Amino acid sequence: MNMSQDLFQAPDYYNIDDLLTEEHLLIRQAARDWVKRDVSPIIEEAAQKAEFPKSIIKGLSEIGAFGPYIPEEYGGAGLDQISYGLIMQEIERGDSGVRSTASVQSSLVMFPIYAYGTEEQKQKFLPKLASGEFMGSFGLTEPDHGSNPGGMTTNFKDKGDHYLLNGAKMWISNAPFCDVAVVWAKNEEGRIHGLIVERGMEGFSTPETHNKWSLRASATGELLFNNVKVPKENLLTGKSGLGAPLSCLDSARYGIAWGAIGAAMDCYDTALRYAKERIQFDKPIASFQLQQKKLAEMITEITKAQLLALRLGQLKNEGKATTAQISMAKRNNVDMAIKIAREARQILGGMGIVGDYSIMRHMMNLESVITYEGTHDIHLLITGMDITGIAAFK
Repeated sequence: MNMSQDLFQAPDYYNIDDLLTEEHLLIRQAARDWVKRDVSPIIEEAAQKAEFPKSIIKGLSEIGAFGPYIPEEYGGAGLDQISYGLIMQEIERGDSGVRSTASVQSSLVMFPIYAYGTEEQKQKFLPKLASGEFMGSFGLTEPDHGSNPGGMTTNFKDKGDHYLLNGAKMWISNAPFCDVAVVWAKNEEGRIHGLIVERGMEGFSTPETHNKWSLRASATGELLFNNVKVPKENLLTGKSGLGAPLSCLDSARYGIAWGAIGAAMDCYDTALRYAKERIQFDKPIASFQLQQKKLAEMITEITKAQLLALRLGQLKNEGKATTAQISMAKRNNVDMAIKIAREARQILGGMGIVGDYSIMRHMMNLESVITYEGTHDIHLLITGMDITGIAAFK
């Protein structure tokens, strides 16, 4: 079973599809078909070569992966939050790095421009981001400030007719090829604001990060600002303070909570099929108790994660989902996926480490997913703070 023959069948042990609308099912099917046709055949080679396959950008746009919940007047698909989740699930089933590209574009670039930008900014940037003509990145994390983004040193000064931006951001998905970057920086009073930085502005560079063992089919880099003159009309005026970028992360983390299920489903599906076909001691290894234990635990955890994500999507549609609820789902579902990837790898034995199967690639990718958009530990402490009222990380 080579990955170019994508035989994936999605598990739905609790008939959760019955809770989805006809539109949800159509949107998911379109994304699933696209992944099977355009991602699975090329993704292994892209990961081995550590290259982002730019050929997929058009397809991502066509399945609504760029700003699915952005209104149609700005080029988005005008879909609900469950549709967004389902698209992320299907894309991450293909590869976490490809889902990262879509997550950043939707939740970290289009969302802040839509939520906090001026009408002129929305008209200028959103349609081109939705179509994939523009690709975006999101600059929050710095070399010395990861889990503590409020400590950032990137800053801008008011120079009368423009702002002067200086600083550096690190671990930025899409950075090497981005056309626009939504960058978070402190003004002279120390207040955090968002600025739209455009490719070609003097002093703005985006060196690529090399030698990654994870998210190899995704482009990661730095955003460097050396006296960059940013026009005043590029300031996001709708919200300032740390809450502004954190609200974007809420949307991205929500997408990851769905996306990780896709990676887990792919590993489970691969392991189940292999266990039924692989003969040892004159019978399929699926007949052995320890292999059945692994597979039974996998489908149980996937089913729990599916229910968690669906309920969170309902809350998000109603505008009721809290940051802490999103944290719980992101942490649980990524942890679930990474454990399933490791167990699935064992079921495949030595075959589990080769690129003929997706498992090892998912496993390496999930090592990044469990850390980015809030680490595994920080999300645990967000839940802890929510239930005790005491912040343990300050």
